[in-house]
Amino acid sequence: MKIAVLGSGIIGVSTAWWLSQAGHDVLVIDRESGPAQATSRANGGQISVSYSEPWASPQTPLRLLRWLCQDNAPMLFRPQFDLRQWWWGLQFLRECMPGRLAPNIRAMVAMAEYSRNTLQVMRRELSIEYNHLERGILNFYRDPAEFEHSQKMADVMRDFGVDRRIVSPDEIIQIEPALGSIRHAIIGGDYTAEDESGDVYLFTSALAERARQAGVEFRYDTQVSRLLSAGGQIQGVEIINSEGLYETVQAEAYVAALGVFTPELVTPLGVPCNVYPAKGYSATFNIIDPDSAPSVSLTDSAHKVVYSRLGNQLRMAGTAELSGYSRALRTSRCQNMTRLARELFPTALEFDNVRYWSGLRPSTPSNVPLIGRTKIQNLYLNTGHGSLGWTMGAGSGRALADLISGRKPEPDFPFLG
Repeated sequence: MKIAVLGSGIIGVSTAWWLSQAGHDVLVIDRESGPAQATSRANGGQISVSYSEPWASPQTPLRLLRWLCQDNAPMLFRPQFDLRQWWWGLQFLRECMPGRLAPNIRAMVAMAEYSRNTLQVMRRELSIEYNHLERGILNFYRDPAEFEHSQKMADVMRDFGVDRRIVSPDEIIQIEPALGSIRHAIIGGDYTAEDESGDVYLFTSALAERARQAGVEFRYDTQVSRLLSAGGQIQGVEIINSEGLYETVQAEAYVAALGVFTPELVTPLGVPCNVYPAKGYSATFNIIDPDSAPSVSLTDSAHKVVYSRLGNQLRMAGTAELSGYSRALRTSRCQNMTRLARELFPTALEFDNVRYWSGLRPSTPSNVPLIGRTKIQNLYLNTGHGSLGWTMGAGSGRALADLISGRKPEPDFPFLG
């Protein structure tokens, strides 16, 4: 079957790879000049099954109120004249109801664990190098209330089979000696040895090349303008090609994996897609003293930022701004990230040559991604992974390829359709 995959981030490329492995004729279309140029470009690097938690929880509304007047708060809602933003916000509050937490975690963990296993298989079989480390993820806490809440969440994660282990301050320093300078401020943490880290851009780029060698066609610098439907089917996708000319591409099935831009493509067809951008920032530092830099991927709970070592660089990422589609860098955000990194690793990093970046995470109110068939028989979605696109990417692509090929996917997940 000929299948058009719209989008070439980690989600789109993984989908294309697994579809090609199932014997389909695959075409990937993307507006960028190459794969992984948007949200998959420079994220935090964590494969974090242990933190497959929704942002929406019973405690979140009160936190949002507390953060409302903090310019550098971990999560910000900045109202726009956009009905889509307000509808997303209302549904987000619904997902904060106590009864929604466990089902959302169950779905997220199932896909995240399946995806991590899939990534490990792909890494071995394809020999892809992407600066990956298998040293776990360590979350450290400075606030007693946050630490107490984390212990409850760790219990929940263990109920779902995730070994998120509570650790003492001394154990934290044993796991990651680079945190020794703030030992006095740490009250505890949790550690998941099975989690990983790595560079999503390197992996996605290499996988795209493997897919091209396997026969997948990639068309870059090509804007998808609309889907053409008739008789309950997608008849074609209208594109603006690299020469600026309109063209229609036809296939037997279509996968929308365009991240935050998926809704504007499918909602005119009456397909629900409640995805809204949550802007995140990252900062990449050169490591000048390897012995003082962390080798375990870290999460600083107090500031909701993560650190991952990627070869001779340290990637720092965090924040979630619900403020529209702009990727403009805010100076205060960038300066605050550098300040936090300097406090933790003052001698390890080069602070005069920081590469800042922002990306728009495609987020659903529940943080459970939208994967599967829509009410239009030959149109499929693979979007809405939020901050866990890297964690869930390989498995999401494989599971959707199974669905399209008429097979039952392995993970116990609420697939669409």
